[in-house]
Amino acid sequence: MKKYRIIDLFSGCGGISKGFDNTGRVEIVGAIDFEQSACDTFAMNFPKANVICGDINDISVASTGFTDVDIMVGGPPCQGFSRLNYRDRDRDNDPRNELFLQYLRFVDDLKPKAILIENVKQVLTSKDGYVPMHITNFLQERGYTVNYSILCAADYGVPQMRYRAFFVALKEKYGKFDFSIMDNYKIAQTSVEEAISDIEAIESNAKMFEQGTVFDLGKPQSDYQKRMQASDSKLHNHMIYYPAKNVQEMMTYVPEGGNWRCVPKEMFKSERTNRYTNYLRRLKNDQPSITIDTGHNVYFHPKFNRVPTIRESARIQSFPDNFIFTGKKGQQFRQVGNAVPPMLAEALAKAIMEVIEKNG
Repeated sequence: MKKYRIIDLFSGCGGISKGFDNTGRVEIVGAIDFEQSACDTFAMNFPKANVICGDINDISVASTGFTDVDIMVGGPPCQGFSRLNYRDRDRDNDPRNELFLQYLRFVDDLKPKAILIENVKQVLTSKDGYVPMHITNFLQERGYTVNYSILCAADYGVPQMRYRAFFVALKEKYGKFDFSIMDNYKIAQTSVEEAISDIEAIESNAKMFEQGTVFDLGKPQSDYQKRMQASDSKLHNHMIYYPAKNVQEMMTYVPEGGNWRCVPKEMFKSERTNRYTNYLRRLKNDQPSITIDTGHNVYFHPKFNRVPTIRESARIQSFPDNFIFTGKKGQQFRQVGNAVPPMLAEALAKAIMEVIEKNG
């Protein structure tokens, strides 16, 4: 069976690559990212890949050694388009919003069969739709068909209501990617409890250990946990960090699904009515998680008065337990929170391969 050669630009820790790797039908050739800790994580989990850490603006395609690429994937930085940054930066002039042009530069040279780009859903409407218009025009001029859509990770078995925009471009001979094909790869939704309940039992024990400790898990309690648990039932990156005492006290008032509005006003240092909606949000065990971020006091464990650990967050993102994260605590949280959920990427990978093979 043919193995597709994949490169991952703006790769982060490798969420998209892991999804493609899950198919068993790819060779991860290489990756480029600016963040050293993310590159270290990528290299650890994809040891055969050529991982280049640096500013893509300064990296020539020839210097990478990437050749015979079948599929190019990646997620150019999207912070400038995020609503969360609306008040504190000029999104129209944010230089991060031009980095997708560097992605297209690699497309121009490598001419892969297929292209997958991920971004926040706001990218489709920001600046009067400049980004989808530019991507479409650029790629059509180079012999590609282009389509894009917003997908929800929860529809593909990821225990998280995470919406993201995806662009799929194919060489003209393969036709146009119809996102309705993604319906064939949908999976029943997974709840937070189904994702992480097997980790709860080690809570009191895990609190006593230092970062880097590897824990033993009991038997999986759901089909999802069977998929996530490593063959040796070892749990990495599970270091428990409880927040300040006043935050823990606030969380005693917050039921599953509740947020800061459940906390008595006198417990806050200042009275505010414009707090971010998900501030101090406690996840609901019987539902998929809200969109997770990079480890701040935005979403809390459904049972304990703390944010999910790096590993619990990785489970919510559908990273298996044998995918190891490197770097400092904050760096690891960023790697997990910024990643594309592998199970969503896996569904896209299978759909793209299906279309290529049907029309090739």
